[in-house]
Amino acid sequence: MGETEVPTTSIDIRKNEKNGRLKALGVVFSKAFVQVPHKLQNFLKSQFRRLPKADGVKTVSSVPKKASSLEVDLEKQLQAWRENPSWDDQTPHIKVSVPKGSLCNLSVNVNVGLPPDAVYNIVTDPDNKRVFKNIKEVISRRVLVDEGLRQVVDLEQAAIWKFLWWSGTIAVHVLVDQNREDHSMKFKQVKTGFMERFEGCWRVEPLFVDEKTCFPFKPTTWADYHSHTGGKGRIGSKVSLDQLIQPSIVPPPPISWYLRGITAKTTEMLINDLLAETARIRGELNPERSDKEVEMSEEVLNQVDNTSNIKERWAMHRRNAKQCHRRLPTAK
Repeated sequence: MGETEVPTTSIDIRKNEKNGRLKALGVVFSKAFVQVPHKLQNFLKSQFRRLPKADGVKTVSSVPKKASSLEVDLEKQLQAWRENPSWDDQTPHIKVSVPKGSLCNLSVNVNVGLPPDAVYNIVTDPDNKRVFKNIKEVISRRVLVDEGLRQVVDLEQAAIWKFLWWSGTIAVHVLVDQNREDHSMKFKQVKTGFMERFEGCWRVEPLFVDEKTCFPFKPTTWADYHSHTGGKGRIGSKVSLDQLIQPSIVPPPPISWYLRGITAKTTEMLINDLLAETARIRGELNPERSDKEVEMSEEVLNQVDNTSNIKERWAMHRRNAKQCHRRLPTAK
């Protein structure tokens, strides 16, 4: 008596409203907790960006350009050659092989008396027509990719060839990928025509000329070598050239023999021109010795070029190299 009855429907409605609010709050809290790690990470990242950079830690933007440091290293290496310019050019080692379906594969190795960067400058110089006599003219040259130390160049040249009493010119259109970081220069023919494949690679590696003075240590880096020799150690270069030549139609002997002779002769001219240029540069570093060295180099090249037989030419080249070794005084 005196009690009022609450309808059960109104109680159910309130319970449903309460449960709905709790579920909504649960969803809000769950989303908030999920977002906390992300917000925390973003906050920490923003705070770390504001912190001063620790000493000795370099970012990409703070790393000095490698090109400038290479120029400094090259000047130090050339200074060692100024103080001790003694060097005798050696006869290049040329190996000719005949892979199946190709005319020939040439592998050349020679030690050069200049640092790798100096030699690489000669090989990649856009105006190296003045050095390599088999380049008649540069028809076109376009830099397609320039990443500082690495460049990709579209190059078309007119090359001179001569063998026995024959001579002529041939157009060479190649894509050149040159990378100063490892001193490599790869080239590959762009369009096929008379030549099905014409490709190869130049490589220049450091040669520790005065390594014996470091005994019993054996330096593996220029920094170690420079330290053990007191900055007096000279750095030369191990130069290698590998190239594959494959015409569209490989002719039968004896025509193929003559074509191999032309290829070997052209490659020989390239290496001899490179050695003559390095001798000239060494002469500028040490004028007292330059006249004798350049004169003897020209004498050797003239005698070799005037000889038509390949075997006789290489035998003469070796004899002249030995004579130069005996006649040239050694700087102390």
